[in-house]
Amino acid sequence: MRIFSNPLTALFLILAMNAAGSARSETMTAADFIAFDATQAKLGQLLFYDKALSGNQNISCGTCHHHSLDGTDGMSLGIGEGGSGIGPNRSPGDGVTRISARIPRNAPALWNLGHRDVRALFHDGRVEATDAKGARFDTPAGARLPMGLNSILAAQALFPMSSGAEMAGAPDENPVGAAFSDQIDKGWDMVAKRVHGIPDYTPAFIAAFPHVKNVEDITIVEIANALAAFIGNEWQSFDSPYDDWVKHGTALPEDAERGRQLFFGEAGCAQCHNGPLFSDQDYHSVGVPTFGPGRVEGQRDIGRMETTGNPDDAYKFRTPSLRNVALSGPYGHNGAFPTLKDIVRHMANPAVSHAQWQPDMAALPKIAWLQPDDFRLVTDTAETLRILSNLETTQIVASEADLEDIEAFLNALTGQTAKKLPLGRPSEVPSGLPVD
Repeated sequence: MRIFSNPLTALFLILAMNAAGSARSETMTAADFIAFDATQAKLGQLLFYDKALSGNQNISCGTCHHHSLDGTDGMSLGIGEGGSGIGPNRSPGDGVTRISARIPRNAPALWNLGHRDVRALFHDGRVEATDAKGARFDTPAGARLPMGLNSILAAQALFPMSSGAEMAGAPDENPVGAAFSDQIDKGWDMVAKRVHGIPDYTPAFIAAFPHVKNVEDITIVEIANALAAFIGNEWQSFDSPYDDWVKHGTALPEDAERGRQLFFGEAGCAQCHNGPLFSDQDYHSVGVPTFGPGRVEGQRDIGRMETTGNPDDAYKFRTPSLRNVALSGPYGHNGAFPTLKDIVRHMANPAVSHAQWQPDMAALPKIAWLQPDDFRLVTDTAETLRILSNLETTQIVASEADLEDIEAFLNALTGQTAKKLPLGRPSEVPSGLPVD
Protein backbone atom coordinates (compact mmCIF):
# COMPACT_ATOMS: atom_id res chain seq x y z
CA MET A 1 0.00 0.00 0.00
CA ARG A 2 1.31 3.43 -0.86
CA ILE A 3 2.23 5.67 2.07
CA PHE A 4 1.56 9.39 1.67
CA SER A 5 4.22 11.08 3.73
CA ASN A 6 4.27 14.39 5.50
CA PRO A 7 4.97 17.37 3.25
CA LEU A 8 8.71 17.38 2.56
CA THR A 9 10.96 19.36 0.31
CA ALA A 10 11.82 17.86 -3.06
CA LEU A 11 15.45 17.67 -1.99
CA PHE A 12 14.59 15.66 1.13
CA LEU A 13 12.47 13.24 -0.86
CA ILE A 14 15.33 12.64 -3.27
CA LEU A 15 17.76 12.07 -0.41
CA ALA A 16 15.33 9.81 1.42
CA MET A 17 14.66 7.63 -1.61
CA ASN A 18 18.40 7.34 -2.27
CA ALA A 19 18.90 6.32 1.35
CA ALA A 20 16.15 3.73 1.07
CA GLY A 21 18.01 1.96 -1.66
CA SER A 22 21.65 2.34 -0.75
CA ALA A 23 22.33 3.95 2.66
CA ARG A 24 25.83 3.01 3.76
CA SER A 25 26.74 5.79 6.18
CA GLU A 26 24.31 5.58 9.10
CA THR A 27 26.57 3.59 11.41
CA MET A 28 29.38 4.29 13.86
CA THR A 29 32.59 2.84 15.28
CA ALA A 30 34.38 3.05 18.62
CA ALA A 31 36.38 5.97 17.21
CA ASP A 32 33.20 8.07 17.15
CA PHE A 33 32.98 8.06 20.95
CA ILE A 34 34.69 10.22 23.53
CA ALA A 35 37.78 8.38 24.74
CA PHE A 36 36.90 8.12 28.43
CA ASP A 37 39.46 6.66 30.81
CA ALA A 38 38.78 3.01 31.72
CA THR A 39 39.93 3.43 35.34
CA GLN A 40 37.58 6.37 35.76
CA ALA A 41 34.79 4.29 34.21
CA LYS A 42 35.34 1.51 36.76
CA LEU A 43 35.15 4.08 39.57
CA GLY A 44 32.05 5.55 37.92
CA GLN A 45 30.39 2.14 37.95
CA LEU A 46 30.59 2.10 41.78
CA LEU A 47 29.37 5.69 42.10
CA PHE A 48 26.52 5.03 39.66
CA TYR A 49 25.09 2.36 41.96
CA ASP A 50 26.04 3.98 45.28
CA LYS A 51 23.14 5.54 47.19
CA ALA A 52 25.61 7.71 49.09
CA LEU A 53 25.18 10.29 46.30
CA SER A 54 21.55 10.86 47.30
CA GLY A 55 20.34 13.08 50.10
CA ASN A 56 18.67 10.37 52.15
CA GLN A 57 21.08 7.68 50.90
CA ASN A 58 18.20 5.60 49.56
CA ILE A 59 18.48 5.91 45.76
CA SER A 60 21.25 5.77 43.17
CA CYS A 61 21.61 6.62 39.49
CA GLY A 62 21.27 2.91 38.81
CA THR A 63 17.88 2.73 40.50
CA CYS A 64 16.24 4.45 37.52
CA HIS A 65 18.82 3.38 34.92
CA HIS A 66 19.34 -0.23 35.85
CA HIS A 67 21.32 -2.80 33.89
CA SER A 68 18.58 -5.40 34.25
CA LEU A 69 16.16 -2.92 32.64
CA ASP A 70 18.50 -1.93 29.79
CA GLY A 71 19.51 1.38 31.32
CA THR A 72 16.04 2.67 32.15
CA ASP A 73 13.27 1.72 34.62
CA GLY A 74 10.52 0.26 32.42
CA MET A 75 7.91 2.71 33.73
CA SER A 76 6.16 5.62 32.07
CA LEU A 77 6.96 7.93 34.99
CA GLY A 78 9.41 6.84 37.63
CA ILE A 79 9.19 6.61 41.41
CA GLY A 80 12.12 8.58 42.71
CA GLU A 81 13.52 9.42 46.13
CA GLY A 82 11.49 7.80 48.91
CA GLY A 83 10.63 4.63 47.00
CA SER A 84 12.27 1.22 47.15
CA GLY A 85 13.03 -1.50 44.64
CA ILE A 86 13.40 -1.11 40.89
CA GLY A 87 11.24 -0.92 37.79
CA PRO A 88 7.51 -1.62 37.75
CA ASN A 89 7.84 -3.32 41.15
CA ARG A 90 9.26 -0.23 42.82
CA SER A 91 7.14 0.82 45.81
CA PRO A 92 6.29 4.46 46.58
CA GLY A 93 7.13 4.30 50.28
CA ASP A 94 4.77 5.00 53.13
CA GLY A 95 4.26 7.31 56.07
CA VAL A 96 6.06 10.65 56.13
CA THR A 97 8.71 9.48 53.66
CA ARG A 98 6.33 8.36 50.91
CA ILE A 99 6.68 10.07 47.54
CA SER A 100 4.52 13.13 46.95
CA ALA A 101 4.64 12.97 43.14
CA ARG A 102 5.86 10.82 40.30
CA ILE A 103 8.92 11.90 38.30
CA PRO A 104 7.34 14.08 35.59
CA ARG A 105 9.12 12.55 32.59
CA ASN A 106 10.19 9.13 31.40
CA ALA A 107 13.67 7.96 32.41
CA PRO A 108 15.65 8.24 29.15
CA ALA A 109 17.83 5.39 27.94
CA LEU A 110 21.62 5.77 28.14
CA TRP A 111 22.63 4.21 24.84
CA ASN A 112 25.47 5.94 22.98
CA LEU A 113 25.40 9.13 25.05
CA GLY A 114 29.19 9.18 24.86
CA HIS A 115 29.05 9.64 21.08
CA ARG A 116 30.92 12.77 20.02
CA ASP A 117 27.89 14.11 18.13
CA VAL A 118 25.64 14.24 21.22
CA ARG A 119 25.14 17.92 21.99
CA ALA A 120 22.05 18.08 24.25
CA LEU A 121 20.59 15.93 27.03
CA PHE A 122 17.27 15.62 28.86
CA HIS A 123 13.99 15.53 26.95
CA ASP A 124 13.96 19.33 26.72
CA GLY A 125 17.68 19.76 26.03
CA ARG A 126 18.23 21.84 29.14
CA VAL A 127 21.84 20.63 29.31
CA GLU A 128 23.52 21.59 26.07
CA ALA A 129 27.10 21.79 24.80
CA THR A 130 27.90 25.29 23.59
CA ASP A 131 31.29 24.77 21.98
CA ALA A 132 32.71 22.28 19.50
CA LYS A 133 35.12 20.81 22.05
CA GLY A 134 32.36 19.94 24.51
CA ALA A 135 33.98 21.89 27.33
CA ARG A 136 31.32 24.58 27.88
CA PHE A 137 27.69 23.96 28.64
CA ASP A 138 24.39 25.77 28.97
CA THR A 139 22.60 24.26 31.98
CA PRO A 140 20.06 25.20 34.67
CA ALA A 141 23.01 26.04 36.94
CA GLY A 142 24.16 28.87 34.68
CA ALA A 143 27.38 30.45 35.93
CA ARG A 144 27.31 28.19 39.00
CA LEU A 145 28.21 25.12 36.94
CA PRO A 146 31.67 23.97 38.09
CA MET A 147 34.59 24.09 35.67
CA GLY A 148 36.53 21.02 34.57
CA LEU A 149 33.68 18.75 33.50
CA ASN A 150 34.91 16.30 30.87
CA SER A 151 31.76 16.11 28.73
CA ILE A 152 28.10 16.93 28.40
CA LEU A 153 27.50 13.60 30.16
CA ALA A 154 29.33 14.90 33.22
CA ALA A 155 27.31 18.12 33.17
CA GLN A 156 24.09 16.13 32.98
CA ALA A 157 25.09 13.85 35.86
CA LEU A 158 24.97 16.76 38.31
CA PHE A 159 21.26 17.46 38.00
CA PRO A 160 19.56 14.27 39.19
CA MET A 161 21.60 14.77 42.37
CA SER A 162 20.18 18.28 42.78
CA SER A 163 16.55 17.26 42.19
CA GLY A 164 14.51 16.82 45.36
CA ALA A 165 12.18 14.29 43.75
CA GLU A 166 14.93 12.29 42.06
CA MET A 167 17.85 12.04 44.51
CA ALA A 168 18.22 14.97 46.92
CA GLY A 169 15.10 14.53 49.03
CA ALA A 170 13.00 17.22 50.65
CA PRO A 171 14.66 20.18 52.43
CA ASP A 172 13.30 19.10 55.81
CA GLU A 173 14.65 15.55 55.43
CA ASN A 174 18.43 16.00 55.15
CA PRO A 175 21.07 18.75 54.82
CA VAL A 176 21.81 17.90 51.18
CA GLY A 177 18.17 18.34 50.19
CA ALA A 178 18.02 21.59 52.15
CA ALA A 179 21.13 22.92 50.42
CA PHE A 180 19.87 22.09 46.92
CA SER A 181 16.48 23.59 47.77
CA ASP A 182 18.19 26.84 48.67
CA GLN A 183 20.37 26.99 45.56
CA ILE A 184 20.89 24.57 42.69
CA ASP A 185 24.63 24.10 43.30
CA LYS A 186 24.83 24.24 47.09
CA GLY A 187 24.52 20.51 47.69
CA TRP A 188 27.31 19.39 45.35
CA ASP A 189 30.11 20.10 47.82
CA MET A 190 28.14 18.25 50.49
CA VAL A 191 27.84 15.19 48.24
CA ALA A 192 31.61 15.32 47.63
CA LYS A 193 32.31 15.54 51.37
CA ARG A 194 30.11 12.52 51.93
CA VAL A 195 32.30 10.63 49.45
CA HIS A 196 35.34 11.87 51.39
CA GLY A 197 33.98 10.03 54.40
CA ILE A 198 33.98 6.65 52.63
CA PRO A 199 37.60 5.42 52.97
CA ASP A 200 37.65 3.01 50.02
CA TYR A 201 36.85 5.76 47.55
CA THR A 202 40.00 7.81 48.18
CA PRO A 203 42.54 5.37 46.68
CA ALA A 204 40.17 4.73 43.77
CA PHE A 205 40.02 8.46 42.95
CA ILE A 206 43.81 8.79 43.33
CA ALA A 207 44.28 5.90 40.88
CA ALA A 208 41.74 7.32 38.41
CA PHE A 209 42.70 11.01 38.38
CA PRO A 210 46.40 12.00 38.22
CA HIS A 211 45.78 15.40 39.85
CA VAL A 212 44.06 13.86 42.88
CA LYS A 213 46.70 13.38 45.58
CA ASN A 214 44.56 13.21 48.70
CA VAL A 215 40.94 13.14 49.79
CA GLU A 216 40.58 16.94 49.73
CA ASP A 217 41.22 16.92 45.96
CA ILE A 218 38.03 14.96 45.33
CA THR A 219 35.28 17.35 44.24
CA ILE A 220 31.93 17.02 42.56
CA VAL A 221 33.78 17.48 39.24
CA GLU A 222 35.74 14.24 39.66
CA ILE A 223 32.57 12.46 40.77
CA ALA A 224 30.65 13.68 37.70
CA ASN A 225 33.56 12.91 35.37
CA ALA A 226 33.77 9.34 36.69
CA LEU A 227 30.02 8.88 36.23
CA ALA A 228 30.33 10.20 32.67
CA ALA A 229 33.21 7.84 31.92
CA PHE A 230 31.13 4.88 33.08
CA ILE A 231 27.98 5.85 31.19
CA GLY A 232 29.91 6.79 28.06
CA ASN A 233 31.94 3.56 27.99
CA GLU A 234 29.27 1.18 29.23
CA TRP A 235 26.30 1.92 26.97
CA GLN A 236 27.96 1.85 23.55
CA SER A 237 26.01 -0.12 20.97
CA PHE A 238 26.58 -0.27 17.23
CA ASP A 239 26.52 -3.96 16.31
CA SER A 240 22.88 -4.34 15.28
CA PRO A 241 21.67 -6.27 12.22
CA TYR A 242 21.25 -2.88 10.57
CA ASP A 243 24.94 -2.11 11.20
CA ASP A 244 25.84 -5.43 9.59
CA TRP A 245 23.72 -4.42 6.60
CA VAL A 246 25.52 -1.06 6.35
CA LYS A 247 29.04 -2.41 6.85
CA HIS A 248 28.88 -5.79 5.17
CA GLY A 249 25.72 -5.87 3.10
CA THR A 250 24.27 -8.62 5.29
CA ALA A 251 20.61 -8.99 4.35
CA LEU A 252 17.99 -7.94 6.85
CA PRO A 253 14.91 -10.11 7.43
CA GLU A 254 12.36 -9.46 4.71
CA ASP A 255 9.95 -7.50 6.91
CA ALA A 256 12.78 -5.37 8.34
CA GLU A 257 14.05 -4.67 4.83
CA ARG A 258 10.61 -3.49 3.75
CA GLY A 259 10.51 -1.38 6.91
CA ARG A 260 13.94 0.08 6.16
CA GLN A 261 12.79 1.18 2.75
CA LEU A 262 9.68 2.79 4.21
CA PHE A 263 11.66 4.39 7.06
CA PHE A 264 14.20 6.05 4.76
CA GLY A 265 11.74 6.53 1.93
CA GLU A 266 8.06 7.30 1.66
CA ALA A 267 7.19 7.14 5.37
CA GLY A 268 9.55 10.05 6.03
CA CYS A 269 10.80 8.74 9.41
CA ALA A 270 14.38 9.68 8.54
CA GLN A 271 13.42 13.33 8.25
CA CYS A 272 13.99 13.52 12.02
CA HIS A 273 15.56 10.15 12.85
CA ASN A 274 18.71 10.43 10.81
CA GLY A 275 22.47 10.15 11.12
CA PRO A 276 24.37 7.46 13.03
CA LEU A 277 22.34 8.15 16.19
CA PHE A 278 19.03 8.07 14.30
CA SER A 279 18.24 11.51 15.72
CA ASP A 280 18.50 15.01 14.33
CA GLN A 281 18.89 16.14 17.97
CA ASP A 282 16.34 18.83 17.26
CA TYR A 283 13.00 19.43 19.00
CA HIS A 284 9.58 18.57 17.64
CA SER A 285 5.97 18.61 18.78
CA VAL A 286 4.35 15.26 18.02
CA GLY A 287 1.19 15.33 20.14
CA VAL A 288 2.01 12.87 22.93
CA PRO A 289 -0.85 12.89 25.51
CA THR A 290 -0.11 14.62 28.81
CA PHE A 291 -0.50 13.01 32.22
CA GLY A 292 1.26 12.82 35.56
CA PRO A 293 2.52 15.76 37.64
CA GLY A 294 3.92 17.77 34.73
CA ARG A 295 6.67 20.34 35.15
CA VAL A 296 4.63 23.55 35.33
CA GLU A 297 1.36 24.52 36.96
CA GLY A 298 -1.70 22.36 36.42
CA GLN A 299 0.29 19.26 35.39
CA ARG A 300 1.27 20.83 32.09
CA ASP A 301 4.53 20.00 30.34
CA ILE A 302 5.40 22.61 27.74
CA GLY A 303 8.62 20.88 26.69
CA ARG A 304 11.46 22.89 25.19
CA MET A 305 9.65 26.16 25.88
CA GLU A 306 10.34 25.73 29.59
CA THR A 307 14.07 26.00 28.80
CA THR A 308 14.06 28.65 26.07
CA GLY A 309 11.02 30.75 27.01
CA ASN A 310 10.17 30.84 23.31
CA PRO A 311 6.46 30.16 22.58
CA ASP A 312 7.51 28.60 19.27
CA ASP A 313 9.06 25.79 21.32
CA ALA A 314 5.83 24.87 23.12
CA TYR A 315 5.30 21.10 23.46
CA LYS A 316 8.50 20.31 21.58
CA PHE A 317 10.78 17.54 22.84
CA ARG A 318 14.17 16.28 21.71
CA THR A 319 14.14 13.62 19.01
CA PRO A 320 15.21 10.39 20.74
CA SER A 321 17.85 8.12 19.28
CA LEU A 322 16.34 4.93 17.90
CA ARG A 323 19.31 2.69 18.56
CA ASN A 324 18.17 -0.11 20.87
CA VAL A 325 14.74 1.51 20.89
CA ALA A 326 13.13 -1.91 21.25
CA LEU A 327 14.78 -2.12 24.70
CA SER A 328 13.82 1.38 25.81
CA GLY A 329 10.04 1.36 26.27
CA PRO A 330 7.63 2.74 27.16
CA TYR A 331 7.80 5.53 24.56
CA GLY A 332 7.32 9.29 24.42
CA HIS A 333 8.73 11.93 26.76
CA ASN A 334 6.36 10.63 29.44
CA GLY A 335 6.19 7.00 28.38
CA ALA A 336 2.63 7.30 27.09
CA PHE A 337 2.92 4.40 24.64
CA PRO A 338 3.72 0.91 25.90
CA THR A 339 4.95 -0.74 22.69
CA LEU A 340 6.89 0.11 19.56
CA LYS A 341 3.80 -0.61 17.50
CA ASP A 342 1.85 1.95 19.55
CA ILE A 343 4.40 4.73 19.05
CA VAL A 344 4.79 3.94 15.34
CA ARG A 345 1.01 4.11 14.94
CA HIS A 346 0.96 7.39 16.86
CA MET A 347 3.58 8.96 14.61
CA ALA A 348 1.54 7.93 11.56
CA ASN A 349 -1.51 9.85 12.80
CA PRO A 350 -0.85 11.86 16.01
CA ALA A 351 -4.25 13.56 16.20
CA VAL A 352 -6.24 10.34 15.99
CA SER A 353 -3.82 8.52 18.28
CA HIS A 354 -4.10 11.30 20.86
CA ALA A 355 -7.90 11.04 20.74
CA GLN A 356 -7.84 7.28 21.12
CA TRP A 357 -5.23 7.13 23.89
CA GLN A 358 -6.40 5.50 27.12
CA PRO A 359 -4.92 5.89 30.63
CA ASP A 360 -4.40 2.15 30.94
CA MET A 361 -1.75 2.42 28.22
CA ALA A 362 0.55 4.16 30.72
CA ALA A 363 2.87 1.95 32.75
CA LEU A 364 2.16 3.52 36.14
CA PRO A 365 2.25 1.48 39.33
CA LYS A 366 -0.97 2.32 41.17
CA ILE A 367 -0.42 4.80 44.01
CA ALA A 368 -3.67 5.54 45.82
CA TRP A 369 -2.85 9.08 46.91
CA LEU A 370 -1.64 10.09 43.43
CA GLN A 371 -4.26 8.42 41.24
CA PRO A 372 -6.87 11.22 41.47
CA ASP A 373 -4.45 13.58 39.73
CA ASP A 374 -2.56 11.17 37.46
CA PHE A 375 -4.85 11.74 34.47
CA ARG A 376 -6.48 15.05 35.26
CA LEU A 377 -5.35 16.60 31.97
CA VAL A 378 -6.51 13.77 29.73
CA THR A 379 -10.00 15.29 29.51
CA ASP A 380 -8.84 18.92 29.53
CA THR A 381 -10.11 20.15 26.16
CA ALA A 382 -8.17 23.41 26.24
CA GLU A 383 -4.83 21.68 26.87
CA THR A 384 -5.56 19.09 24.20
CA LEU A 385 -6.23 21.86 21.68
CA ARG A 386 -2.98 23.60 22.66
CA ILE A 387 -1.00 20.39 22.17
CA LEU A 388 -2.60 19.49 18.85
CA SER A 389 -2.42 23.03 17.48
CA ASN A 390 1.37 22.82 17.83
CA LEU A 391 1.70 19.55 15.91
CA GLU A 392 4.53 19.50 13.37
CA THR A 393 3.49 16.23 11.75
CA THR A 394 0.49 15.38 9.63
CA GLN A 395 -1.27 12.10 8.94
CA ILE A 396 0.25 9.46 6.74
CA VAL A 397 -1.88 6.63 5.37
CA ALA A 398 -0.32 3.26 6.14
CA SER A 399 -1.58 -0.28 6.36
CA GLU A 400 -1.11 -2.43 9.45
CA ALA A 401 1.43 -4.38 7.43
CA ASP A 402 3.40 -1.17 6.75
CA LEU A 403 3.46 -0.33 10.45
CA GLU A 404 4.58 -3.85 11.31
CA ASP A 405 7.39 -3.62 8.77
CA ILE A 406 8.61 -0.33 10.25
CA GLU A 407 8.47 -1.95 13.68
CA ALA A 408 10.54 -4.85 12.35
CA PHE A 409 13.16 -2.41 11.10
CA LEU A 410 13.28 -0.70 14.49
CA ASN A 411 13.91 -4.09 16.07
CA ALA A 412 16.81 -4.50 13.65
CA LEU A 413 18.46 -1.51 15.38
CA THR A 414 19.01 -3.56 18.55
CA GLY A 415 22.68 -4.27 19.23
CA GLN A 416 23.57 -7.94 19.28
CA THR A 417 25.68 -7.43 22.43
CA ALA A 418 23.30 -4.97 24.12
CA LYS A 419 22.63 -7.47 26.90
CA LYS A 420 26.36 -8.09 27.49
CA LEU A 421 27.75 -4.79 28.67
CA PRO A 422 31.39 -4.68 29.81
CA LEU A 423 31.07 -3.78 33.51
CA GLY A 424 27.47 -4.33 34.48
CA ARG A 425 26.05 -3.90 37.97
CA PRO A 426 28.46 -4.18 40.91
CA SER A 427 27.56 -6.58 43.72
CA GLU A 428 28.62 -4.05 46.35
CA VAL A 429 29.76 -0.43 46.63
CA PRO A 430 32.29 1.27 48.94
CA SER A 431 29.64 2.91 51.14
CA GLY A 432 28.28 -0.50 52.10
CA LEU A 433 24.76 0.66 51.25
CA PRO A 434 22.55 -1.90 49.48
CA VAL A 435 22.82 -2.07 45.69
CA ASP A 436 19.51 -2.12 43.83
